[in-house]
Amino acid sequence: MKGNNIRKELLSWFFVFVSGITIALICREYIFSPVVVNGASMSPTYENEDVIIVSKISKIQRFDHIVFKAPYEDEYYIKRVIGLPGDTVEMKDDVLIINGKEFEEPYVKRNAEYQIRMTENFTLEDLTGEKKVPDGYIFVLGDNRLNSYDSRHYGLIPIEDVFGESKLRIYPLQNMKYFSNPYE
Repeated sequence: MKGNNIRKELLSWFFVFVSGITIALICREYIFSPVVVNGASMSPTYENEDVIIVSKISKIQRFDHIVFKAPYEDEYYIKRVIGLPGDTVEMKDDVLIINGKEFEEPYVKRNAEYQIRMTENFTLEDLTGEKKVPDGYIFVLGDNRLNSYDSRHYGLIPIEDVFGESKLRIYPLQNMKYFSNPYE
């Protein structure tokens, strides 16, 4: 009888362990996943080697931070969504203009002392040949405009290449932060 109780207890613990691992793997595969930031293209929002949690079930909106498959490399990039399908995008005198409306960009670190233009003038058509972001695509920019390889260089990103939206920085611990859209 005693051996039978031990066997039941071990089977119970084994079931709990296997269930926990299964739930964790399902969550990581379909709901959220940790990602390590590589590079400085999103500075000061993210720094190199920050660890973030990416939601795989979020609806992508303008100004969200997304992780996506890099166009010409076997890695992932993190950038900010600027243009959604149907949007016109323009940068004029360091002012972002989407669908004719000017937007402040508090997340772009500006250096008032040197008065350097952070982003060159462009229109979506200049960069991609498209007047509006086509269906199934998005236009992205890094927050560190002087040091970001983004849609200004490789064009539009297929929405199907989006891995997910960054929701939470978990490392370094002193910089832990939940991210929400600044225009919601």
